[in-house]
Amino acid sequence: MKLLVIGSGGREHAIAKKLQQDTLVQKVFCAPGNPGMVQDGIEVVALAENDHAGLIAFAKEQEIDWAFVGPEAPLAAGLVDDFEAAGLKAFGPSQAAAQIEGSKDFAKQVMVKNQIPTGDYQTFTDYSAAKAYVLQKGAPIVIKADGLAAGKGVVVAETVEQALDALSAMLEDNKFGASGARVVVEEFLAGEEFSLLAFVRNEKVYPMVISQDHKRAFDGDQGPNTGGMGAYSPVPQIPQEMVEQAVATILEPAAQGMIANGTPFTGILYAGLIATTDGPKVIEFNARFGDPETQVVLPRLTASLAAIISDLLADREPELSWSEKATFGVVVAADGYPGTYHRGMRLPTFSQPDISVYYAGVAAKEGQLVANGGRVFLVEAQGNDLAEAKEKVYQALASVQLEGMFYRSDIGAKALQV
Repeated sequence: MKLLVIGSGGREHAIAKKLQQDTLVQKVFCAPGNPGMVQDGIEVVALAENDHAGLIAFAKEQEIDWAFVGPEAPLAAGLVDDFEAAGLKAFGPSQAAAQIEGSKDFAKQVMVKNQIPTGDYQTFTDYSAAKAYVLQKGAPIVIKADGLAAGKGVVVAETVEQALDALSAMLEDNKFGASGARVVVEEFLAGEEFSLLAFVRNEKVYPMVISQDHKRAFDGDQGPNTGGMGAYSPVPQIPQEMVEQAVATILEPAAQGMIANGTPFTGILYAGLIATTDGPKVIEFNARFGDPETQVVLPRLTASLAAIISDLLADREPELSWSEKATFGVVVAADGYPGTYHRGMRLPTFSQPDISVYYAGVAAKEGQLVANGGRVFLVEAQGNDLAEAKEKVYQALASVQLEGMFYRSDIGAKALQV
């Protein structure tokens, strides 16, 4: 097969690399990709993810078997619909189905209609009405921009003052533009978070192994929310019964509810969940693979990813199998991230044979990779257990100079206390 992965981040690097290793695959293109992917034999194509006509023309010219749309923005912009209208196969939800991520309010309505456990909420476009609700409910409370905000549109407010500041930034100062013109104010749920992803084709749901992401920028879960600073799989502090309950009460009803809604879902459904004393509840749904979860979940997949997606696109039953090994990944970010950050720092070369480096915010300068984004790269390793995988990653990071960059030193700490 000849395949096209659309996107440019660490998630797309992990997807493209997994496909590249597949015996069913002859060639993987990534558009626009990034220069770090080239080291894994992935051919990058200078086409932007919003250049629908250019991507379709390329896919036809190269006789691509199917395209995999990685990021949320092109899904929300209807790239899968445009591919299908051109007679091409693309794996991912339609524009209508991608609203499960593109609108927090839409997702909440799906959950309420289908009795999917989640926190209480209300949606607002008016600051004074939202303020009155926050004053009534108190803190902690969660403020979410309704639309896409690159993983930065969620504020977990520990005080009423923080909540009102977040509301003001979104509804009065237009911090996220149209994405924050409507906000969801949500009950804060206490418990252990985990990510449960699944391959979905209409009502059929095929769960993956779970992982845990670390959203806060700094050690001890301090600092602002980011797109994710590291992840690991498995998550020993989440019992298997909780995962099975989540599949039965969250993923399967969501897939069925999307059909009933007239917006059937095909693609990767990501459930960001919290293990509460009342069972698993939904924090958020995404319409695609998570980043950095993908970089630790896909290495555990022992079945053919290309075969799974081909089967789903053809309405056949896919075969999934997973390694018992543990995977562990740590993100290296540019100083200042997720605010204003530095660029242009030279990236180190890793000599360890048993780690993988997934590149995200990078550029090439004079034949060398340099930092060109907030989250620059992720280092991942496998081990017989999490402690072994963790040691490999942190030893690799300790062996190089990372000027102008930082990483969390406590990824996986909760799991290793179990």
